[in-house]
Amino acid sequence: MAGKRSTKPRVAIVGAGNLASALTVALRGAGYSIDEIISRAQPSSLRRARTLAREVGASAVSVAQAQLSADVVWFCVPDAVIAGSAAVLANDANWKGRVALHSSGALTSDELAPLRQRGASVASVHPLMTFVRGSRPSLAGVSFAIEGDPKAVRVAHAVVKNLRGHAFPIRKNQKDAYHAWGMFASPLLTALLAATERVAAAAGVPRTAARARMMPILNQTLANYSRFGAPPSFSGPIARGDVATVAKHLKILGKVPGAREAYVALARVALRDLPAKNRPALEKLLS
Repeated sequence: MAGKRSTKPRVAIVGAGNLASALTVALRGAGYSIDEIISRAQPSSLRRARTLAREVGASAVSVAQAQLSADVVWFCVPDAVIAGSAAVLANDANWKGRVALHSSGALTSDELAPLRQRGASVASVHPLMTFVRGSRPSLAGVSFAIEGDPKAVRVAHAVVKNLRGHAFPIRKNQKDAYHAWGMFASPLLTALLAATERVAAAAGVPRTAARARMMPILNQTLANYSRFGAPPSFSGPIARGDVATVAKHLKILGKVPGAREAYVALARVALRDLPAKNRPALEKLLS
């Protein structure tokens, strides 16, 4: 008896970077057929595309060689080139009735306007996740912000469900704030951790050792935040209203480039948003 034919749409991926790699492998694992990995013609780009294509049983092609026969074309390229990539591919296929997606957190579905004008239904589909070289995170449990044309949004919701992610709607005028939220959740948190390593060095702890020694308190802080939220998870001298200790911190951090400024900015956030004793005295000290 012949096996049941998959009803999932065939997908082509434009790009072969960190996000494209994680998404492509996740899609293949969820039962999607990947037709093409479409990349720039530069040798380094094509090498990455061929490596990814071999992993998922797809073809690796340059933009000029793309067949574009897939049902869904998903753009996983830098924000600055999404619109240009769409314009280049707009005349290379019949887009009527097909779906085009991009995964920018900051830009709206209108970046794909050249394809919409050719008959495609378009949407922006952004996973709230960080993608760096050497890491390929699972997309299970990840939230995806989606906005765009009704058909493309329906397709995107089905894909996210099959990836075991969580789709939620976002309006075009909310995307700047959404992307800033993501910036706080990961890149700026990483910047804070980098500053933390410099403070550890001032305490005589080398960077590698500091990272290892911080992991238990970092993990517990995130566990507390996940379980209780921010206010009940807040501890330390500001929560206790220990003005003398905060003053000592400010004095020593003046010797660590950038650390005092970060401390003061975050301490002011804490005084505004989190429980703290001796608030007037702390505000005066931090002013």
